Parts: sequence; C-alpha cells; structure tokens
Amino acid sequence: MKKFNKKPFWLAIVLSGLLVFTLTGCGEPDVEDEAEAPEGEEEEEMEERLEEDHLVVAQGADAPTLDPIGENDQPSARITEQIFDTLVEQDENMEVQPGLAEDWEQIDDTTYEFYLREGVKFHNGEELTAEDVKYSYQRLLDEDEASPGAFILEMVDVDNIEIVDDYTVQIPLEEPFAPILYHLGHSVTAIVNEDAVEEHGDDFGQNPVGTGPFKFDDWDIGNRIDLVSFDDHWRGEAGVEQLSFRNIEEDTNRTIELETGGADIIYDVAPTDLERVEDHEELTLLREPNLSTEYIGFNIDKEPFDDERVRQAINYALDMEPIVEGVYYGLGEPARSPLAPAVVHNNQDVKSYEQDMERAEELLAEAGYEDGFEAEIWTNDQQQRQDIAEMVQGQLSQLGIDLNISIREWGTYLEETAQGEHDMFILGWVSVTGDADYGLYSLFHGDEHGAAGNRTFYDNDRVDELLDEGRRTFDEDERAEIYAEIQEIVTEEAPWIFTQVGEEAVGTRDFVENFTINPAGHHDLFEVTIAD
Repeated sequence: MKKFNKKPFWLAIVLSGLLVFTLTGCGEPDVEDEAEAPEGEEEEEMEERLEEDHLVVAQGADAPTLDPIGENDQPSARITEQIFDTLVEQDENMEVQPGLAEDWEQIDDTTYEFYLREGVKFHNGEELTAEDVKYSYQRLLDEDEASPGAFILEMVDVDNIEIVDDYTVQIPLEEPFAPILYHLGHSVTAIVNEDAVEEHGDDFGQNPVGTGPFKFDDWDIGNRIDLVSFDDHWRGEAGVEQLSFRNIEEDTNRTIELETGGADIIYDVAPTDLERVEDHEELTLLREPNLSTEYIGFNIDKEPFDDERVRQAINYALDMEPIVEGVYYGLGEPARSPLAPAVVHNNQDVKSYEQDMERAEELLAEAGYEDGFEAEIWTNDQQQRQDIAEMVQGQLSQLGIDLNISIREWGTYLEETAQGEHDMFILGWVSVTGDADYGLYSLFHGDEHGAAGNRTFYDNDRVDELLDEGRRTFDEDERAEIYAEIQEIVTEEAPWIFTQVGEEAVGTRDFVENFTINPAGHHDLFEVTIAD
C-alpha cells in the first residue's frame, strides 16, 4: 500500500476550516421577511411531521458526499456524524470518550491497543470486527483514494496495523504523537463496512453504510437528505424516528423556515438574525464558543512586515471591538491569541494587544516608517471579510498606512497566498480536533510554509522546537506549558493581527429537547427528542 503524502492535501484543512467558520450575509433583513408562527397548511404539515417523530435540520449547503473519506467539509461531517461511528468520540467539552472502542491502552510511545464493543452492527446487518477498523484506516490512507482528510491519520503506520482478535486491534504510529486520540475522533476516521464499499464502489458516498444511530434513506440532491433511526445501534434507539437535513443556502431563508415550521433546528444563524430568533416566542437561540479563529496575516518575508515592530504597531493601532460588533453583530469576541478559548491548552493569559495609538506610532518610528507606508490587503469575495478589510483600512489610515484592498477569486487567492505573493491577507482556521497541535502546528511551524497552512511564512526555531516537543509529550500538564509558551512567543512576534474567535449559533423550535452544541460544529443528534 502506498503511503499518503500530506502536502497536496493540507489545502483541505484551510477549506474545511473556512467552511466551518464562514457566516454569510451582513445586510439587515427586510421588514417583509419577518415571518409569523406557522399557520394553515404549514402548521398542518408540521404537526403531521411531528406526529411521525420526524425532525428537520437546515444548514447552508448540501453535502458533496456521505463517504467519510470523501469529505473534509462541515455540511458533510454534520450528516456523517449521524450515520457513522469512530473508535473514540469527543463530547461537548471536546473530551475524548469511548466510541466503538469501549476501552484502550497505550502499549508504548508509538503503539495503542483498542478493545472494541462486541455485538455492534452495521446498517447492513454485519457485525463490526477489528478487520473493519484496519480496512477503514487503510482505505483512508490509500494514495489512490486521494482523500482530502487523509492528513488526519498521516502519523499511523497503516501497513503494520495488527489484528489481535476479532475485537482487539493494535494501531502503531510512525513516531510519537500525543494528540492521536483527538485525531481518531475526527469524522474522516469513521469505520465503514468493506462489503458495502465493495458493493457500491464509487457510489458508496450516495449509499453510505455505517454503525451510527441513523441509517441512510433517501437523497434529493441539492435539497434534502433523509435518514431513519437504526434501532440496532449499540447505544439504543435514537430520540426520533426520522431525521432530515435540508439545504437552505440563504441565511435569512433558514431563519424564515425555522419561524414557519419548515425546519426544527437551523445551524449557523446569521449575525443579523440573532436577535430575531432570540426574541421569537416559539424559538430558542443557543450560542456557544466554537473552535474557530479569524485572523489577518502578514507576509513576513516582505518589507516592511519582516520587522516585528511594524507588525506590533499595526496590532496596537487596531481596535477589534467595533469589528466584532459591526461585522459579526457581536457573534464571537476579539481574539487574544492564536487559539480560541474552547481549544485544549489555549492560553488566555497571554499578554494581548489593546489599542494604543501612541505605542503604535513609537514602534513605527523605531522601524523607520514614521510617515507610514503603502501596502495591500487581500481577501476573497466573502462580504464579511471585505467589511473587515475596509474597517482595518480606515483605522490604519490614522497611522499613515495607505492600505489598498484587493478582492481575489477563491482558487487564485489560495494559490497566490501559498506562493507568498501577498502583503496581508484574511483567512480563518478551525482547530477541528479541539487540540492545540491542530491549531498551531500547520500555521506556525517552519516546515509548513505556504499551502500547508503557514501563509505568513513565519519561522522561529524555538517555536518549531516546542511544536515538535508538544507532539511527543504525553503529560498534559507539560503539554499545557509548551503550548502556553508557543502562544506567548507568537503573540509577541505578531505574524497575525488577532481578529476574532468564533461562536456556534443554533436556532431551534421550542419543542426540540436535549440538543447540545458541539464546538467543532459536528452536533450529535442521537439524544434529541421532540416534546409532546
């Protein structure tokens, strides 16, 4: 079996991170868009659906595929979360919990042994065994499959996975990797059934077979995906009999569907609709910090951004409060460091930047730019990022910095920032596993320049040493100290303008019970019920 080369696919991290984080739409909804409680036919349809114990969830995009290894995007993961299981799972606090493996043991620094639950059934009736785990991981890492999520298990020595018995599997690593359990809970590592994959071939993504609490029923491409409860699931029966995911791209239309009864849960409530949902007497707005960070990066290989005093001056010159309020309508909060507060080993005690124009002017003068300079900031055509660029442009003009805004086509934007052709750029990142390694290594390690994630071309030998040490260190207290120091160094040297940490915003009808937000956005719907 050919080993997977990670470099071409690190772009997928950025893509998935942005899909998780992007919240479209900045204009206030028109008055005529306001909808009342469901009436007439809509109310009858909703009541009939609820009598059938049928829950409808709406999100902003259709899933490209329901094959776990074929996706590394949020819309797909939110659905595959219901159809498939992983060896371990992460709860709403991002803590690792047993999944298909009821227990595990670390044999040595590079070997883990997992003990599977007995009697777990796939949706086609076959029983889960250790062979299914080996097959799933080999399939994920097979170069011919070209999975955009293969990097998640790139550290696994997949050719030497050992089947101890039907319910015991040993997973060796190429080198010590402390956050391996976080990675084994990622949606792309879901366990699939070999017979089902062989039966459906390239169409497995449209005919998924897993061990999850819901099984696939129907797919109206571009419109909705229907699932039904899998009564033989190892956790028992799900809270509802039927579960549908609707694709409603426009933010305000999702809100209207929630108000009129066309959806029971909507993901990614737009910032402009937060108050609208919160004030509705039959709706509930749920908000929790998520794992995303929005940032403005400098190309530190280019003057004047190769001087950290210039980067620090810009951070001191900017006030992020009006940006968060004006662009995100208060969704999330200003970022203090590279990691969101929900990420394990984040350091919120790091000394961050508060607006101080006097200090900004001093630093700029020390660097030889007391009269300012001209530069360019790039963004893609997402309206919120354009709004951020304009607000930053306005604030930096007070420092004599003439910032020109360039809006780029998405593919070109990613390609050219990977090649280092930019001065400044705006992007987002989601630490999907919930661990600091995922949120720091690819963004700040010197080996990860360009498409791998480090588009600032930041390079610091001490940070590289600490990032490598963090991967090898298994004591969590020691890891916390390592990542705290990394965040202090990076914040001090300021390859970023620390912009915003995000927030999950979910709207529900008032009869929806037991819904819990997952900070990664992969909300588990197993326990959700419809009140009588």
